Amino acid sequence: MKPWLDDSCSLADAVRAGEVKAADVLEASLDAIAASKVNAVAHLDANGARRRAEEIDRDVAAGKDPGLFAGVPVLAKDMGHVRGMPTTYGSIPYKDNIVDYDSIDVGRLRAAGAIILGKSTTSEFGLVAYTATKLCGVTRNPWNLERTPGGSSGGPSAAVAGGLVPASTASDGGGSIRIPAHYTGLVGLKGTFGRVPRGPKARNGPLTSHWGTVSRSVRDTARWFEVVSGYHPRDQFSIPRVEGWERDLASSDLRGLRVAFSPDLGGIATLEPEVRRVVTEAGETLIAETGMKRVEVKLDIPENGTRWATAGAPGLFNDLKEFWPDCKDDLTYEIEASMRFMENYRVWHAASVDKFRVMINETMADVFEQCDVLLCATNPHEAFVAEGPMPSRVEGERVGRNNNGALTIPGNVSGYPAISIPAGLTKNGLPVGLQAYTHRYEDKRLLDLALVLERVRPWPLVAPGAPV
Repeated sequence: MKPWLDDSCSLADAVRAGEVKAADVLEASLDAIAASKVNAVAHLDANGARRRAEEIDRDVAAGKDPGLFAGVPVLAKDMGHVRGMPTTYGSIPYKDNIVDYDSIDVGRLRAAGAIILGKSTTSEFGLVAYTATKLCGVTRNPWNLERTPGGSSGGPSAAVAGGLVPASTASDGGGSIRIPAHYTGLVGLKGTFGRVPRGPKARNGPLTSHWGTVSRSVRDTARWFEVVSGYHPRDQFSIPRVEGWERDLASSDLRGLRVAFSPDLGGIATLEPEVRRVVTEAGETLIAETGMKRVEVKLDIPENGTRWATAGAPGLFNDLKEFWPDCKDDLTYEIEASMRFMENYRVWHAASVDKFRVMINETMADVFEQCDVLLCATNPHEAFVAEGPMPSRVEGERVGRNNNGALTIPGNVSGYPAISIPAGLTKNGLPVGLQAYTHRYEDKRLLDLALVLERVRPWPLVAPGAPV
């Protein structure tokens, strides 16, 4: 395989050993971006990346170890910050918003030898489950260019699955790592809340946002968390660092764990039949291969999309208040509608959000008193049309906008860790993800579950034919 199509770990190890030059990998990645049709890159700093690649090659030649991500070209999702680059949030009012500092995860990646190549596209303000904005246009799925890679981490997923870069930062406020991973055949871990520090200058907001990555392999995800996770004083919710993410792979004792399996999470979502089929087959395989003990758990998870959106609306209003209403024609439909909603926002809306958070937390705690692992689909749909809107029908049955995200939002509101694992393909040849939840702070267990499925049902590192 061409080196820029390898997983990040193999590539970094080859650069550290002097077997591959970081400069050559970077040029291959730049060529792939130039040839690509997925439109996953919002900003590119090719010259800065070339200087960094030359530094890494000099360090290796001098016998120095640049770090665990030596020479790996990385894109940063355009919801986070890279020193000297614009952070636009996928929105025209912020098109010239150049920042002078790195997000914590970006700074830690730099220190580990990663080459920050540029910014990847995002849905506007990270609030939509497909990636199509007036600023950057439509981002497309490398498995099928007519379909979406999801959102809000659509750019990261399209870039990694499409063979443009081996890695990208990603964030998940309601499923925005896991849903794109589901649509593009990648591993997407949303860690326990606080596992990866947010900030600097992170808002508290609804306390649902988690930073992480979408990756080609379980080992890539483990190494990523090895580098970026752990307490930071600028995030008061960050939790202490744990060691050995990559070293400890396959060390969890999975046999005998209590597992509950409900593809639709107790009926909270309406699944497309092909999604249900693929998820059911993968889930049954995982249970059999691990020796987990299946248990029946009553799932009474409430409808969550409406109040999740209500929780995020004040933060959006804060971002756009100085531009509103003059900017309304520059916004996507969903963002304009949210701003109009804020014109009628009242104290009872805030009160309902707090009650909702308590309800979800109590419900999830009830679930994990009865089981150790909860399996379901990551998303009810296979990748839909790239331009949107989200599907309104499943097998002729009308579904609301909140069907998309219903299976992922509970993990954001409660802070429980969850992972999307590539499960297989629909009859249309599109990827589907199996989602696993577990107890807080047991994130490594999720990686070991994914590792089992990776070994018995291996998936392509990139979409067929990549780079496109």
